[in-house]
Amino acid sequence: MSVLVWASDVVSTARLVTAARSLADSVDVAVLGGDVHSMHWVEGVNRVISLNPGTDIDTAEHQAEALAAICEGYAAVLGASDTTGKNALPRLAALTDRVMISDIIEVRDGNRFVRPIYAGNALAEVSAEGPLVITIRMTAFDPATQGESGDAEVRSVALSTPLARVVERKLSESDRPELGEARVIVSGGRGLGDGENFQRLLTPLADKLDAAIGASRAAVDAGYVPNDYQVGQTGKVVAPELYIAVGISGAIQHLAGMKDSKTIVAINKDPEAPIFAVADYGLVADLEDAIPELTEKLGA
Repeated sequence: MSVLVWASDVVSTARLVTAARSLADSVDVAVLGGDVHSMHWVEGVNRVISLNPGTDIDTAEHQAEALAAICEGYAAVLGASDTTGKNALPRLAALTDRVMISDIIEVRDGNRFVRPIYAGNALAEVSAEGPLVITIRMTAFDPATQGESGDAEVRSVALSTPLARVVERKLSESDRPELGEARVIVSGGRGLGDGENFQRLLTPLADKLDAAIGASRAAVDAGYVPNDYQVGQTGKVVAPELYIAVGISGAIQHLAGMKDSKTIVAINKDPEAPIFAVADYGLVADLEDAIPELTEKLGA
């Protein structure tokens, strides 16, 4: 059995290859519009296929079309369960009459998978027969090791004129690690009071720990920080080695995005806050006192 992995970037592709190798013996990687050699380093890849190199394949319609042109014969097409994957891959399933399985965290065998439901409070085993399209939760799989891939191949596919087009991209830039890949995350919630406190208290702590900064939905909705900081069911799903939740009550929506973190530290002045139920370490304290003291004790 052979499967096709849609490569969006090097980091996520390495995790997708791990999932793919637990599903099939032969794994090919498709790069849409990019350099065929940019993904030519992940161990366990049989072939890297570059579709229309040098062309921007940036709409969900075109991405689905491009993958549909080459996916015949593959038992499954795998992609990341991120904004791009959730937009394009259901379209691919519809175009190719494949079964869609979303957001899996475990491969049981060739047609049985585990995925979280009810905001991660329950796990469902799902199964399907026939060709599949699957999205993978990135935090559930370790990245494949670096190594030499197989053959490289360039193909051209014809794409229709889409009803939608990308007009402009505005990307936020930061010197901090990306939330999805950070080893340490410091997240703030509504308990911080305002955006100024968010920066005044959390930024020095994150600097000491070389951490990414996240936020609860309540903090984002209140305008403390931009929405690309949001961790949770409607934000980013993360699983760092250390997650420090500051002034976060622990609503189910937020827990769904971070409860798989290796170590969770919660700091909140409310001893009844639900976040303490999932925390490995909890500190009931006023943020104005606890965060500066913790930052100071971390030293230079």
